[in-house]
Amino acid sequence: MARALIIGLTLLLAAPLIAKPLTAEQKLMIDAAVTKILKATEVPSASIAIVTDGKLDYAHAYGDQRLDGSPATTAARYPLASISKQFTVAAILLLVEEGKLSLDDKVAKYFPTLTGADTVTIRELLSHTSGYRDYWPQDFQFEAMTKPTTPEAIIDRWAKAPLDYTPGTKWQYSNTGYIIAGRIFEQVAKERLQSFEQKRLFKPLGMNVVLAATGLQSTDARGTTRYALGPVRPGPGESDGWVFAAGDLAMTPSELAKWNIARLNRAVLKPGSWQQQETNAAPADATLKYGLGVQLESVGQHPRIQHDGGFTSYLTNNRVYPADRAAITVFINAGFSNSQDAISDAIEAILFDDADETKEVRSVFNMLRTGQIDRSKFTDNGNFYFKEPVLVDYRTSLTSLGDPTRVERRGTKGLRGGLTIERYVFTFADRKLLCVLRAEPSTGRIEQFTLYPFTD
Repeated sequence: MARALIIGLTLLLAAPLIAKPLTAEQKLMIDAAVTKILKATEVPSASIAIVTDGKLDYAHAYGDQRLDGSPATTAARYPLASISKQFTVAAILLLVEEGKLSLDDKVAKYFPTLTGADTVTIRELLSHTSGYRDYWPQDFQFEAMTKPTTPEAIIDRWAKAPLDYTPGTKWQYSNTGYIIAGRIFEQVAKERLQSFEQKRLFKPLGMNVVLAATGLQSTDARGTTRYALGPVRPGPGESDGWVFAAGDLAMTPSELAKWNIARLNRAVLKPGSWQQQETNAAPADATLKYGLGVQLESVGQHPRIQHDGGFTSYLTNNRVYPADRAAITVFINAGFSNSQDAISDAIEAILFDDADETKEVRSVFNMLRTGQIDRSKFTDNGNFYFKEPVLVDYRTSLTSLGDPTRVERRGTKGLRGGLTIERYVFTFADRKLLCVLRAEPSTGRIEQFTLYPFTD
C-alpha cells in the first residue's frame, strides 16, 4: 500500500527517535490486527518479526503454514523473493570495498556481447535504471518457468534484446539486471554468489539461510495461490535457476531481523557501503526514490528503507526505520491479496503514533456518518457548508455503507489558495468514494471535506 512521502538522504540521517519496546497491550493489538487481515483476505498464514531499540522485540506466526492444520511456528522459512536483492547488492559492495570492481564499471567489461553493454553500468543494473527488459513482470509463472533454467539462459534471451530505454534515463523494475549483476559478481569473485553470502554475510550475523528453490523443507511454509475468488489452492514453487541473484533466498522473519539490525548498526559492510545502498539512484522524474536494492520512503516523520518480494505462492514485506532503530518484517504463504502490506501498515500504526496517515480523515468520516461533527475542527467556511440538511444527506447516505475496507491517500499533499489539499479513496464492499480534504496549513482546521462517487 503506497502511503510513502518521498524523502531525501538527509532525512535518513535524522536524529534517533528510538522506537520503544512493545507493550503487552500492543502485542495483543498486533495479534488481533493480523488475525483480522488473514480472515478478511483468506490468506492461510503470516509470520512476523519486529525490531525495536535495535533488538528483536516480537516474533509471532499465525494461521496454517503447511496446509495441514498444524500450529504455525516462527521457525518456518518463507522465500524472500525480491528482498533477496539487497543481499546481492551487499555482496557486490564487499567486492567494491576490496577494490575488485567499481559500481561504475560498464557491463562490457564482463559481458561485452549484451545489448548496450558499453553504456550500462553495474550501478544501473542494481538501481533498475539499466534499460534491460524484465524477464518476469507477470504475477504468475509462464510456461518456460515450469522447468529449470540457468542465469546464462535468461541473459541470452532477455539481455540481448533491445533496451527499453536509454540507460540512466528512466526507472523500471528489472529482474534481468540482477541476473546480470549476479553473474558479474561470480566472474569477479570466482565463487558462487550464495556461497560468498553464507561466508561473508550470513555466518557473521548468525543467520540460517537456504535457497528457495532447493532448500525448503516439509516443516517450512507451504505456498498457496488463488484464481479470482476461487478456493485457496497449494501453489507452485519456483523452478531452479529462475530467480538466482534476483530473489533466491529463504529464511524466517527473525533471521531477516538480524540483517535489519545489522543495517541499523552498520555491521558487516562499511558505513559508506550501507550509505551507497541507501542513496537514491533513480532519475529525478521517477515516481519513487530507489537506492541499490531498496526503496527509500517515509511514513509520518519516520524515514523508511523498504522492499517487497513476490513469488507465485508467497509475498513478503520488509521495512527498516533507521532513525527509530526499528524494523517490521511480514511474510505470508500466499501469492494473492495485499495482506503482507496491510499487516505491515497495521503494525506501523501501532508502533508509531503518527504513522497512520488516514487516522484523521477516517475520524471525520465517522463523524459525518453519525450526522454530528466537532465544529471546532472546521473553518467558518467549513461550518457554513455543513448546514443541517447537508449533514442529514451525509448521515443517511453513508450509514448504509458500513465500515470502509480500505482508506488510502492518492497523490501527495498540495497547496492551493492558501489551503492544503489532500485526496483519499475510501473503499467499501461495492463502491469507492473520493474524499477531497482542504485545510488551513497553520491550524489544520478543515475548509472542505467532500465525498464523491469514484472509480479507478
